[in-house]
Amino acid sequence: MRERVAVLESDRGAGASRHRVRAFFAALLIVVGCVLAPLAVLASWTSSEVGDTDRYVATVAPLASDADVQDAVADRVTDAVMSHLDLNALLSGVAPDQRPALEKALGKLGDALQNAVRGFVHDKARAVAGSDAFATVWTRANRRAHSAVDKALTGSGGGAVQLTDDAVTIDLGPVVDQVKQRLVADGLTVAGRIPEVHTELVVARSEDIGKIRPAFRVLQVLGNWLPVVAVLFLAVGVLLARGRRRATVAAALGAAFATLLLGAGLVVFRALYLDALPPEVSRGAAGSVYDALTRFLRVAVRTVVAVGVVVALAAWVTGGGRWARRVRGAWGDGIGAVRGAADRFGFRTGPVGPWLGRYGVWVGWALVAAAVLTLVLWSYPTGWVVFGLALALVLALALVTFLAGV
Repeated sequence: MRERVAVLESDRGAGASRHRVRAFFAALLIVVGCVLAPLAVLASWTSSEVGDTDRYVATVAPLASDADVQDAVADRVTDAVMSHLDLNALLSGVAPDQRPALEKALGKLGDALQNAVRGFVHDKARAVAGSDAFATVWTRANRRAHSAVDKALTGSGGGAVQLTDDAVTIDLGPVVDQVKQRLVADGLTVAGRIPEVHTELVVARSEDIGKIRPAFRVLQVLGNWLPVVAVLFLAVGVLLARGRRRATVAAALGAAFATLLLGAGLVVFRALYLDALPPEVSRGAAGSVYDALTRFLRVAVRTVVAVGVVVALAAWVTGGGRWARRVRGAWGDGIGAVRGAADRFGFRTGPVGPWLGRYGVWVGWALVAAAVLTLVLWSYPTGWVVFGLALALVLALALVTFLAGV
């Protein structure tokens, strides 16, 4: 008898030890999956935003109509043009028949010649920067230069945009040419003597580009595989856990929280990045560029947070907790009330009701699978897409439950 008790206690101790090991690895996998969640978002951004030319162009194209970017372009072009204008020879080089037009355009000439000419040039540059022609130049330049942004962040590629002194710059030569044409057409014919000028607009600058480039390169290689790996870690961790429902809630909220930290980091880094810019770089334009390039990241953060919240709520509401049971009870009572009203009005489902009564559970799982598949196949889902799919799924399940009981 004592030997049997000893054997039972030994088996119980071995079982407890196995449970502890299993719980440890379950927790470890869930923690690793939560840590990988924000890295997966970064990897997806690096693959799609940096690696996809069409998506990159679609992201930066609206910047052509951004007032801060247009002002920065006008300032750079004005500086470039003024550095090649010989103001001392300006009046002497103008033909007598063209002098009245020039004086009319510049106003009173004299000691304020420098400011008058600069203001005149800046007005023309700002007009070009705000034109449809500039939008076309901007889009084409960024399409040709996309590989250089890839080079800046991952160390590969090349192109019209250059990485110089830890800065990504874009050549504004075509804009200078258009400004020269407008200046000549409006009476400043001496501008036609300006040689071909290539001035750059700083798109991004950071002393740490060289330091973070290897990390971006790794994220680009991982691409869309890292999100799959993160989900697998979370799924295996949940399957190993004894309380799988609680583990699902913890994994979903943990991944959502970790990704939310990435979103907060983007906000903090934006302020630090803009504060560290040198005086000659337009903070307004740099902020607009930063916001445009990180827009997908912010959307992805909100999407992952939304998915985490939806999954956690679904796991919680299907559990055995008191409040979860109350929610399910309220759900059933609500559908029952609607069903009773339908019965009083003589609503009938024919053969659909009995069929759903038999196969309603399978239909419900099919609806869940369809919602998940839609989310997976959606090119670039947002948080609203997630909540919209969740709401559509809830309404569809309510309809199945309603029809199955009528």
